Amino acid sequence: MEQPAGSAQDARSLPGCYRHPERDTGVRCTRCERPICPECMVSASVGFQCPDCAGGRTPTDHGAARPAPPLGDSRPRTLAGGTMAADPRLVTKLLIGVNAVLFLVQLTVGATFTERFELIGSALTRYSPYLPQGVADGQYYRLLTSMFLHGGYLHILFNMLSLWWIGGPLEAALGRARYIALYLASGLAGGALTYLLAAPNQPSLGASGAIFGLFGATAVLMRRLNYDMRPVIALLVINLVITFGVPNIAWQAHIGGLVAGVGVGYAMVHAPRERRALIQYGACALVLVVVAVLTLVRTAQLT
Repeated sequence: MEQPAGSAQDARSLPGCYRHPERDTGVRCTRCERPICPECMVSASVGFQCPDCAGGRTPTDHGAARPAPPLGDSRPRTLAGGTMAADPRLVTKLLIGVNAVLFLVQLTVGATFTERFELIGSALTRYSPYLPQGVADGQYYRLLTSMFLHGGYLHILFNMLSLWWIGGPLEAALGRARYIALYLASGLAGGALTYLLAAPNQPSLGASGAIFGLFGATAVLMRRLNYDMRPVIALLVINLVITFGVPNIAWQAHIGGLVAGVGVGYAMVHAPRERRALIQYGACALVLVVVAVLTLVRTAQLT
């Protein structure tokens, strides 16, 4: 959020650096949230840390650093409490690889493979032309498998570019486990809303629901760090205009993924440290409960 640059009253309202109280600053350590001046800022994977946190120690309320935690817990942590990894984009690379491999399988095997695993409520397909196939017919795995299939070259190209651009920095901020939990929860939420609202014979596929979830979580993260949100908001608005303005796009998946991503993302970056894992993974579990309820409701309607 931007503020006017010059007023003395605004300057006095800023906190002082915890090591140099006479220096006003609007930047806080991403781990302990203490105000830090430019001299004390240590670049981290996301934002800046104070010298104490960057050195692997957590400052006490009075400025002295506590001893480093036991050896098993001494690795540096991300903003959300995840373990920092040597390759902070590894999961994003693997997701892109899985999507690319399955797209090649689609091209090689043909429509019967896609129809076997895409999201569809209930319909006759070339895979099995004599019996209805779909989620309503007990094929609940389609809510997951459809997230990794695509309908053409442009479809997968735009999705994978978005995944690389948005997913990489978000993975570095959350850590691998929290990032993949966010991705899957958002994708399943998008699939469940599509199943609930779309026509039962309307097929749907693609990683867009999960990627919209990453968009939502990125917006929450940028707000938490007081970064300029205009670029991500502009990109999100453009994508929403495309969602509702271009035919043959499952808007339900985009909206479901976005809402889940904002909710889970908020839990990831705002959970208090003492109950962090419980709240973060509890939010993911809550999304899965909603997915299950929506799925059961729609299945009851179609059977």
